[in-house]
Parts: sequence; structure tokens; C-alpha cells
Amino acid sequence: MILVTGGAGFIGSNFILHWFQHSAEPVVNLDQLTYAGNLENLADVQGDERHIFVRGDIGDTTLVTSLLDRYRPRAVVNFAAESHVDRSIHGPDDFIRTNVVGTFHLLESVRGHWMKLDAAAQASFRFLHVSTDEVYGSLAPHEPAFQETNPYRPNSPYSASKAASDHLVRAYHHTYGLPTLTTNCSNNYGPYQFPEKLIPLVIHNALRGKPLPIYGDGRQVRDWLYVEDHCQAISLVLERGVPGETYNIGGWSEKQNIDVVHTICDILDEWCPRRDGRSYRAQVTFVKDRPGHDRRYAIDATKIERELGWKPAETFESGIRKTIRWYLDHDAWVQNVTSGDYRRWIEKHYSR
Repeated sequence: MILVTGGAGFIGSNFILHWFQHSAEPVVNLDQLTYAGNLENLADVQGDERHIFVRGDIGDTTLVTSLLDRYRPRAVVNFAAESHVDRSIHGPDDFIRTNVVGTFHLLESVRGHWMKLDAAAQASFRFLHVSTDEVYGSLAPHEPAFQETNPYRPNSPYSASKAASDHLVRAYHHTYGLPTLTTNCSNNYGPYQFPEKLIPLVIHNALRGKPLPIYGDGRQVRDWLYVEDHCQAISLVLERGVPGETYNIGGWSEKQNIDVVHTICDILDEWCPRRDGRSYRAQVTFVKDRPGHDRRYAIDATKIERELGWKPAETFESGIRKTIRWYLDHDAWVQNVTSGDYRRWIEKHYSR
């Protein structure tokens, strides 16, 4: 049994689906179901006895302790986080509450559980904390990609809150001996991503004839990681990672935002052309840049390949086609998310 927090979000739900494709081991899924938590993502495992869903907050010590005592998981995988930079700029308090204070309470609950285990169970137990490349700050155009030894230089309330949580995880390993693992990933994309993030937003707006908003000049660079590759990497770190270590997970796919948008437009031109014969590129609209917008992120994923044998299976070119095809084939999911109908779906199917 493993405990997954934030398992109804984008990456967390993909991880659970990936887990059940490769393992019969049950999962307790703890998620508060904020705006981006959507149990419709996990419709494929509804009724599956291996999936035990609990609605709740990682900061609820009483609840988390009761789950740990009842299910005695051999590992905790922590995806629970507020993760959208724009939202952190306009409302940073939620990010501090969940990402910093929530992680602290989760660590305290897990530490209390771990200390009650016998020596063998303590040695095999793992706490895996999923974080972001944004904690490292911004890179100049010709600087080398982020390595695990890079200093932390977060520039947004979101990245600062994740940096703080990373430091807490590190401290709990070095102070208490809790067997922790930390992963720092680059920009994920793929199925079930809430359409406020760049790729699903562009797909959604393009098909509905809406503007495709691009911050500033669109030349910001990100490293893009297909979510299925990320899930495979997390599973491998959980299985073979060394306690106390950090592993950077990236897609080796640096792209400017404008190039990502143009790629999506070109594929949509190929698969579902506009009725007027024009390219979807005509919908691109440049908007005022957001405050403190980091110019470039890039992940050096050499360590995880060298030590654990992982590297991404998808290139950006293959992953983006899979992603667009998924959104084209799952328009009902998109409609439910953008309209809020998924909330009613949750109440209908998970009212208890």
C-alpha cells in the first residue's frame, strides 16, 4: 500500500493511472479537491478496490495520522500543491498555506508514523516529495541547465513556497533520519491538464476561435516533459532512489513558448483545419508580460539517467501529438472542466 497526496490533480492522477498499469499494489489517494483536483481524471479506476479515495487536506494532522495508522503505507508520494504561477501572484496566501504549512504538517504526521515502525519497516519506508525546476530561478540563454547542486533562487510566490517545502523535506531527512526523496521536474504536459496552463489553454482556445494569449514576446524558454515519462521516473525514484537525494527530471526538450504555440497551431491546421482556410496562428495574441516572468528554465537530467537508468521515452514532437490527440478525443472532459460540470460529477459519483 502506498499513500498518494494530490492524486486527483494533473500529475497525481496520471501517476495513479500509470501505477495501476504496472502494479497491483493499492493506493490511498488523499486530495482536497480544490479547483484543479478532478476525480473525473480517475474515472477509469472508479470502483477498483485498489483505489481508496479520501477527500481531505494534507495539513489535517488528525486525518493524515488516522490514514497512516489504518493503512500503514510503505511509502508516501506527495503531489499535493498549489502550482500555478499566475494564481500565486494574485493570491500567494493559498500557496504558503498548502505548499509550506501543509507540507510541514504532512511531514510531522509521517515522521510520527515512521518512528513507530520496526527497524526493517523504517529502513524500507520512503517519503517522495514532488517539486519543480522553478526553485532554481531563471537561466540566461547560454547558462548550463539546472543540476541538483544548483543554488535555490526562486522568483515567484509559487516557486518560493515550493523551495521552502523542499528545504523542509531535506531537513527532516538530515535531522530526523526520515528516508526522503525529492524530485524537481520541468514543465509537464499531457492528458488531464487543467486548461489554465499553456498547452491545454492554446488547444482549447484555438478550437473555439478565441485568442491564443502569449505573454510578452513569447521567447521564454521551458523544458517540456511528457507526463507519462514523469510518472515513470517517479516510480523509478521511489523504487531505487537513495534516501536524502534529489533527482532532476526533464524532457531534454527546450522550447520557446511561441514555438510551442506555433507547433500546436500547425498540428491543428493538419488535423482539423479552420473553415476559413486560415492557420490557427492567426489567433495568436501577445499580451502584457506577467510580473517577474522567468526567462528560461532547463533541466539537466544526467543524474537520474546515470544512477537509475531513466530517460524520457517521448520527444516533444511525439508527446505534443499524443497530447493534442487526447484533447481532441476527450472534448467532453474539457467541457466539464471549463464549465465546472466536473464538480457535479464528483458529487454524483463520490457523494459519500
